[in-house]
Amino acid sequence: MTADITEMDLSASDNRPIGVFDSGIGGLTVLKEIWKALPNESTVYFGDNGRTPYGTKSHETIVNYSLQNMRFLKKQDVKMIVIACNTASAHAFDAVRAEAGVPVVEVITPGAREAVATTSTGRIGIAATRATVVSGIYKTAVETQALRFLEENRNTGALKNLYVEQAACPIFVSLAEEGWWDNEITYLAAEEYLKDMKRHNIDTLILGCTHYPLLAGTMSDVMGTAVTLINAGASVAQTVTEVLDRKGLRNRSGLVPEQIFYTSDDPEMFENLASSFLGGGRPSGTRRINTEIYI
Repeated sequence: MTADITEMDLSASDNRPIGVFDSGIGGLTVLKEIWKALPNESTVYFGDNGRTPYGTKSHETIVNYSLQNMRFLKKQDVKMIVIACNTASAHAFDAVRAEAGVPVVEVITPGAREAVATTSTGRIGIAATRATVVSGIYKTAVETQALRFLEENRNTGALKNLYVEQAACPIFVSLAEEGWWDNEITYLAAEEYLKDMKRHNIDTLILGCTHYPLLAGTMSDVMGTAVTLINAGASVAQTVTEVLDRKGLRNRSGLVPEQIFYTSDDPEMFENLASSFLGGGRPSGTRRINTEIYI
């Protein structure tokens, strides 16, 4: 599971937007990191709020939804697609990449790589949706990255005894969207979901859903300060930057970038929720779109 990369070309310029899709608004935490890393790039974001959550859907449904989302973004003439959803990345990355015709970046490999580089004991936890946990792809990504690090003689002391534990945390998405980031209900849910990880002395915890960074404070309180939480958003933004440079796709035109939003549900509701995920600043001009026509 890797992005398409060729030789670096820093001379070319491409002012087409980067396309980003998610099952709802969680992917806005990834979008925020892309904006921070690449302030000159235009973006088109599609949040599939009308069909969220993906984490409770079957593999076939997730692939179908993801392909429809990709086809819609292709109609917007995007130069790259970022699957800003862990569940969609786990189930649909290969299918989306095979059809997209532009570079595709997913959110699992960057987070797995950062966790492997961070752990000091080799004991890594993954908190994710049920669909992501069942797929096993995040665990496989961590194991693959650990093997790569061992082959490169990096972090070998910790990774020789790699231990990976997963926890499905299905109601975290709803809690994040309700704005219940640090109340008693969220704390009790986190205690229940993460109790086995605490018992097994996990030292690095991957936030395996783009909603979960909003609950990071509560999750850190439960796990303790000795546990490092991995938010893959920044790592994804770094991967996007590398691919743009190597493909010669950076926007070097000097034109003012545009940030466009679409949702499959009510635009006003989307905008009301989006501001907190973006860290302030409510988006405007969001349009409603039905991607089910892109078959």
